[in-house]
Amino acid sequence: MKPFFVFSGQGAQAVGMGKDLVEAFPAAKARFEEADAVLGYDQSSIIFDGPAEKLTESRYCQPAIYTMSCAALDAFREKFPEVKPVACAGLSLGEYGALYAGGAFRFAEGLKLLAQRAELMDRACRSTSGGMASVLSGDPEVIREVCVACGIDVANFNSPGQIVISGEKEKLAEAVEELKNRGMRKVIVLNVAGAFHSRLMAPAGEALKPVLEATPMTVPAVPVYHNYTAAPAKDAAELRANLAAQVAGSVRWEECVRAMVAAGGDAMIEFGPGNVLTGLLRRTLPDVPYFNVNSVESLDSLAL
Repeated sequence: MKPFFVFSGQGAQAVGMGKDLVEAFPAAKARFEEADAVLGYDQSSIIFDGPAEKLTESRYCQPAIYTMSCAALDAFREKFPEVKPVACAGLSLGEYGALYAGGAFRFAEGLKLLAQRAELMDRACRSTSGGMASVLSGDPEVIREVCVACGIDVANFNSPGQIVISGEKEKLAEAVEELKNRGMRKVIVLNVAGAFHSRLMAPAGEALKPVLEATPMTVPAVPVYHNYTAAPAKDAAELRANLAAQVAGSVRWEECVRAMVAAGGDAMIEFGPGNVLTGLLRRTLPDVPYFNVNSVESLDSLAL
């Protein structure tokens, strides 16, 4: 088997995630303890005990999902040290977990970066009135055309039949109405804090650039397929540029998955809470086997 590793994005969080891994695997416990020390607050108690409303806030949610996903990876490495990925990728904030897995930076560096990213994005959300909507079974070209006409953006190309659009609430409402007029009946407005991966996040992406410049990182030993380009970065400068552009740019997830399979990946292993990415894989490449690593039970059931 030549697996590719993928990492969960925002929205997959759940109170209690990773607690059983911490109790069963020293590597996972060490990761959570390191995160608490780096962040300067008791993140573990927010993750394990909630409340859910606090865990859902971007400034807590993004570091929490990164920590839990990396802890799941470290537990997996503890149990299956011989299994190595041929490629990695992560959905939005999950890209940071993929870069940790690939060796671009240490866990602490990724966590500090993500904590600042979350704060900047949270600030951008509070200063704008934005929203997002999921368009199911729509024509991508028509969706692009409507977004341009309404002054909003395509946030995610997730899988065949699932595209997410993002922008100012009034303009988003116009786009939703226009898409329905064009025959797309399954357009669902999402319950989110802002217009992620849209032009409204551009100030956050710009503000992240100096933070990225000050962070030690290198081209990962394992190819990491970036959301912004659907390809690995050629050097550290491009890696940083991709992470900055990703904040306001489209997430080209379907292309990332297809590219990793084309590069030789023959099975997906998703690390982190939930199973969103393996669900998207079933709609994109249904013949590719997949596994989720998010609990002791999931690790015990793996036959690799």
